[in-house]
Amino acid sequence: MLQGFKDFIMRGNVIDLAVGVVIGAAFTAVVTAFSDNIINPLIASLGGADIPGFGVRIVPGNEATFVNFGALLTAVINFLLIAAVVYFFIVAPMNKLDEAQKRRKGIDPEAEDPTEQELLSEIRDLLAAQNGQPKQL
Repeated sequence: MLQGFKDFIMRGNVIDLAVGVVIGAAFTAVVTAFSDNIINPLIASLGGADIPGFGVRIVPGNEATFVNFGALLTAVINFLLIAAVVYFFIVAPMNKLDEAQKRRKGIDPEAEDPTEQELLSEIRDLLAAQNGQPKQL
């Protein structure tokens, strides 16, 4: 039982996942600091002198009724920044690495995968050939 657990923990993908979580948490802290200290003040400057940011106060004088559009805009910017970094620094290089590995194995990465109908037709033709039947179109 312990050997199975050790094998599971020592798999490469579990370790890669743990590293990814740690790096992701650290990067999220950097993006949050950037947003809180640079983006939020810029968005808050869009508000008026009597409004504490980019939003609307539904009931005058009641802070609890402030609808903060700036916070939503900041969250969207955070998401876009994190998504861009993940794509350009993780996904795109991994795709290039995968493509290079396929080329080394002699697989054409540009070749399109056959459709489901093409695969089914090929299976049908192989089965017909085994049974001595003529090929169907």
